[in-house]
Amino acid sequence: MRKITLSQIAAFFGMFALILAAGICTTALLFGSLPLGDFRGVVLLLLGLVLCYIYALLVFRLFLSFFPLPEGEIGIGSKEESIYHVYLLFFLLIFYPLMRSGVVPLPLMRMVYLGLGARLGDNTYSSGIILDPIFVEAGSNTLIGQYALIVPHALENERLAHYRVRIGSNVTIGAHAVILAGVTIEDGALVATGAIVKKGTHIRAGEVWGGVPARCLRGGRTEAEG
Repeated sequence: MRKITLSQIAAFFGMFALILAAGICTTALLFGSLPLGDFRGVVLLLLGLVLCYIYALLVFRLFLSFFPLPEGEIGIGSKEESIYHVYLLFFLLIFYPLMRSGVVPLPLMRMVYLGLGARLGDNTYSSGIILDPIFVEAGSNTLIGQYALIVPHALENERLAHYRVRIGSNVTIGAHAVILAGVTIEDGALVATGAIVKKGTHIRAGEVWGGVPARCLRGGRTEAEG
């Protein structure tokens, strides 16, 4: 894993301070004068937290609009590495705790993932964790099972890269399954519970894959057969 520099930390915390200030000021302006009864402090805290997350999403997307994170390999000491480290701090300190909590209802979590840049079709939901949502796209009527992981990045010693994960429509990814970088899953496929799909795997339409590492169990030829 590469070291995050002080300048990258400072850049993140500058934006984080802006997010907190905007959330606190907005909460005070919109709700500060409301008669909220005995639970006033708790209600204002929760409203402020929600507003801070909304502002965090806006600032995060604005940051990426000015400094887009490219797909592919990221060189050591490159501009892209600096962008990645600020991007990573957003997730480590703001978004991952929310994604891993398991307390946010699926419809709201869908909105969060869309806000983070995932491309999700109609009626597609995840009760697992989508890492690096800007590199994930899924069609309609697709379900990502509980505690499944979608992992579009390759972080191996000093190697750092992102490769898009593409998931079709009417796909089911079982609980605790892991989908690694560069995987393509076509329409109607199923990934079994606990399967680990290796980087760059192509799962064809209607196939059923399972195992560690995952292989085709039914519905088409395996990759080795062409």
